[in-house]
Amino acid sequence: MSKAVIIIGNGGHASVLTEILLAQKEEIIGFTAPTVEENQFTIPYLGNDEIILSYPITDVELVLGIGMVQPTPLRAKKFDYFHEKGYVFKSVIHPTAIIAPSVKLGYGMQIMAGAIIQTNTKIADNTIINTGALIDHDCHIEQHVHIAPGTKLSGSVHVKKGTHIGVGVTIIQSITIGANCLIGAGSVVVKNVSDGVTALGVPAREV
Repeated sequence: MSKAVIIIGNGGHASVLTEILLAQKEEIIGFTAPTVEENQFTIPYLGNDEIILSYPITDVELVLGIGMVQPTPLRAKKFDYFHEKGYVFKSVIHPTAIIAPSVKLGYGMQIMAGAIIQTNTKIADNTIINTGALIDHDCHIEQHVHIAPGTKLSGSVHVKKGTHIGVGVTIIQSITIGANCLIGAGSVVVKNVSDGVTALGVPAREV
């Protein structure tokens, strides 16, 4: 039986997750944010993130509603902090996402509308596969990665931890993208990218 949900965050990404959860008839207790805010779905504001610690870990699940537009440690820090305290992060998967049976999904995943994930792909914890992203066979997506809307990964692409792949990026087959990288929107990646690099353009070049 599903536990009641607390959403961390109240921005655009949190709103998308909230609509998915409401459509799936999940019980949402409220959301947390640094300051008092209103919520368009009339979900209650609970307080800052520390208020979560007042809820028993046996009674609630968390959904990390903090988005990501560039490599940032914030999502990973929030995830690791509450995970280490024993809280469970709920995976949120839109019903229109297509996921091959052989795909291996991690913990606290978020897969948005229209995403397609193909055979033998592995996707690690706390990763966002955003709207309409296409991930082909045998890809490996590590922890805390954001694959932005409309991105296309050919077969056997490896994206390392904490990287942000921008909107509409295309990555050809067998490419490795390093950890904590930013791949600019609309880029076409045709060679490997080193750790901690920003790459953009057609073809993508490190800058």
